[in-house]
Amino acid sequence: MNTQELIITWATPVFFLLIGIELLVARLRGRKAYASSDAINSIGLGVISQVVGVFSKLLTFGIYAWCVQHLALFVLPEDSLWVWAGALLFYDFCYYWLHRLGHEVNILWAAHVVHHQSEHYNLSTALRQTGSGVLLSWLFYLPMAIAGVPLKVFVVVALIDLLYQFWVHTEQIDRLGWFDRVFCSPSNHRAHHAVNDRYLDRNYGGVLILWDRLFGTFVEENDNDRPVYGTRSPLRSWNPLWANAEVYWKTAQDAWHARRWRDKVLVWLKPPGWRPADVAARFPKPDFVMPSERFDPPVPWPQKLYVLLQFSLLLGMVTQFLGMAATASLAALLAYAVYLVGSLSILGGLMERRRWALWLEMTRVLGTALLPALSERWFGIGHLDGRVVLAIGLIFGFSAAALAWLAIREQQEHTFAGIG
Repeated sequence: MNTQELIITWATPVFFLLIGIELLVARLRGRKAYASSDAINSIGLGVISQVVGVFSKLLTFGIYAWCVQHLALFVLPEDSLWVWAGALLFYDFCYYWLHRLGHEVNILWAAHVVHHQSEHYNLSTALRQTGSGVLLSWLFYLPMAIAGVPLKVFVVVALIDLLYQFWVHTEQIDRLGWFDRVFCSPSNHRAHHAVNDRYLDRNYGGVLILWDRLFGTFVEENDNDRPVYGTRSPLRSWNPLWANAEVYWKTAQDAWHARRWRDKVLVWLKPPGWRPADVAARFPKPDFVMPSERFDPPVPWPQKLYVLLQFSLLLGMVTQFLGMAATASLAALLAYAVYLVGSLSILGGLMERRRWALWLEMTRVLGTALLPALSERWFGIGHLDGRVVLAIGLIFGFSAAALAWLAIREQQEHTFAGIG
């Protein structure tokens, strides 16, 4: 586990503590800050982002390290306070342009859209991160490498910038006076996440909002036009794989349908929502209308409880996955990653009450109970203690029994969607 993964792992309990405090404050104020399915989906997408990061950090940090070594114009010391302060400022400037172009260039929006899909705005939204952003985002930080910012400094200031942005994703903190004029704050970032005309594509700053003031992208939150959250093409799904793939898939469809080769390229480079005229004519889409209600299919409380418990178990597994990332074989890591991502996708289907998810979940929990018992192995662990095998068998055996009871209950009430 590298330094960044270690810090994020240790910070995770703090994130959940703050989420609990936010939930309590909201309830004391008589507000509904969270919906369980939305929060699970957002946190699950953050989990997938961390899982993907295990495989991608070597590539991205490797490219950065190579550029520092071979292309740097200056040799900057790691032990200089000015280097660290300048690097944090430099990183935030690069982040502003990555973030801004993530809203202005469709192929970048296809990755960044994941962070905006939630129709709620709370601390769990901060954890909702893309799994594909790594494909192009590293390009925006190469100027730091060329300037000679050491890799260690880059990694730490990147983490500082990321962790700072957690607390601004809340509706429980009001305006902060002078602070709002200088820094990214909850008020400024609420406006950024809104789909209202007033706020659309504004306030890109990560730590400083000064970049937006400098480049003309700042807007102040207005009490007479409260932010409405989400995207102008709502996801309406709890499937984390579809959340990551949706815009790529729809853009690829438009590129396929476009008659001119120029348009097949431009559809990726133009702003989100742009479509070739011939494609828009043959495959029209409805105009955007401000949403009147949030996506939240009703789920019976026993099923909600089941999903929550399984999700909690998966979070524990993710912690183990991150811990073994530096020592396990690539094959074991890939297999574990597929298991984790597949499990999260199945839970998303359960929250949508899809019939296929019920059968896949039964297969998953039975397999999780039986395979360790038969092989005495777990991903990356060559030999399991007998007590651990027994515990896994009991937990997931009981899960299978509970799931069977839920299936019978659903069949009796005829409430499953029945969509394959």
